[in-house]
Amino acid sequence: MMWDYGQGMVWMWLWGILLLIGIAILALLAVRIFGAGVHGGYTPPGSQAPGGPPVGRSRARQILDERFAAGELTADQYREQLKVLAEGP
Repeated sequence: MMWDYGQGMVWMWLWGILLLIGIAILALLAVRIFGAGVHGGYTPPGSQAPGGPPVGRSRARQILDERFAAGELTADQYREQLKVLAEGP
């Protein structure tokens, strides 16, 4: 009697591997989707993050912008301070 372990076994292994890959991809997608609420997810540069300064701007830049908006700085002083902030530490 002959047991058929030829081509049928190859397809069975292939489907098993594809099934495992599919489950792994679904798990990764679930972690990304449901984990985004915990870590904040992706926020485009310049947009407002919940409860904080706009993403992409430092706290020093935010303070400088607020002081300029309040009229504490002239336009020349504001530009000069921006240059200093752009240079970094």
